[in-house]
Order: sequence, then C-alpha cells, then structure tokens
Amino acid sequence: MRILVVEDERKVASFIEKGLEQEGYAVDVVYDGETAVGQATSFDYDLIVLDLMLPKLSGIEVVRRVRESKSKVPILVLSAKSELDDRVKGLDAGADDYMGKPFAFAELSARVRALLRRGGPEDAKLRIADLEMDAARRIVTRGGKKIELTVKEYALLEFLLRNARRPLARTMIIEHIWDIHFDSVSNVVDVHINSLRNKIDKGFTPQLIHTVRGVGYILTDDQT
Repeated sequence: MRILVVEDERKVASFIEKGLEQEGYAVDVVYDGETAVGQATSFDYDLIVLDLMLPKLSGIEVVRRVRESKSKVPILVLSAKSELDDRVKGLDAGADDYMGKPFAFAELSARVRALLRRGGPEDAKLRIADLEMDAARRIVTRGGKKIELTVKEYALLEFLLRNARRPLARTMIIEHIWDIHFDSVSNVVDVHINSLRNKIDKGFTPQLIHTVRGVGYILTDDQT
C-alpha cells in the first residue's frame, strides 16, 4: 500500500514516514499543498495523510481539489487545528477521518488500517483458496499453517490479495508497493514474487501466484 504524507513540519513528517515504512507501507512525503495536489492527482495512492496548515495551498483546498479530480482516495487529516469547526470543514470538504495533534503513532496506525480496510471484507480477512490474511493482526496462514513474511513480502501479498484474480502489471505493483524513489529498471518485483512463491506456494496445492506473460502477475486459484 502506498501512502502520501503531506506535512510541512519536517520532523513530524519524518516521524510519520519512518513509522509507516516500518509497518510495510511505501511512503512519499511532500511539504506544501501545491505539490500535494500534483502528487495526489498524478499517482495512484491508497491513502493520504494530510496536515491542514500548509504553505501555498491549505489542507482544506488540497482535499477539495483532490475530490474535484474524482479521486476517492481515503484522506486522513492530521492537524493541530482540532476545534469542532475545523473538523467539520475538513470532513465537509471530503476528508474521511480527522486526528488532532499531538497524536500517538499507534492511533494513527490504527486509523490508517481502518481506512484502508473500508470497502473490504467486514471481518478484515482476505482469502483465496486456503490462503488467509488477517489484516487486523497482520497474520498470514495457508492450510492453517502460519507463514512468516518480511515487511515488503507482506505488503506485496496484501496487494495481490486485494486484487485477486486480476492480472497486475509490474508497473502497477511498483506504484503501490515502492515509493517514488524506486529504481524502475530493478528486478526487485520479480525477486519478491519468487520469495513469496517459495513461502505460500511451495508444498501447497493449488499454486496461487502465476506469471502473466508480457504483463506481470496474478493471484488466482483458477487453474484453467
């Protein structure tokens, strides 16, 4: 999952970035509202964490412009302006959630997970065949056997599960799992796919991760 953090206080931005990266998210950071609108309307983000008090364009204006672009990306407003009127303005502009500063990262992380689960299974579990991911507890099992994954492997598998039975191009995978500084000519996607295959397919039937020649990969239990 790829997240855009918009925060002009660089220490706060770095704190959020490092925390989210440790949980497996790809994170891009920008420091003003104008750049935020450009990023949010040019790239396919899974979530935006947005401060209200920004240079060039306010956070409220960023929300409005992102929504005017027809984007439905979840937006979590994070601001020291925590009065009721400010919350109402943020939500009315199109934000999905609102947190005041100062904040505990554990709560921010929980709200991020909740927003990313919206529209998914109510029990927060993703399944295909006998492979199951408990997104709330970040546990993966296949055939009842717990599978240990690295942070990036987990993020990649979650993306595959949320798009099960749908062919995914390497570029699409890169856009959601790696940040803007990623070297697009690297074979890191193929390396991580092979690692996942060894962990979730080796010794199990049916094989779930398949190569789509000329496109990328697909997670499916359809063997036809």
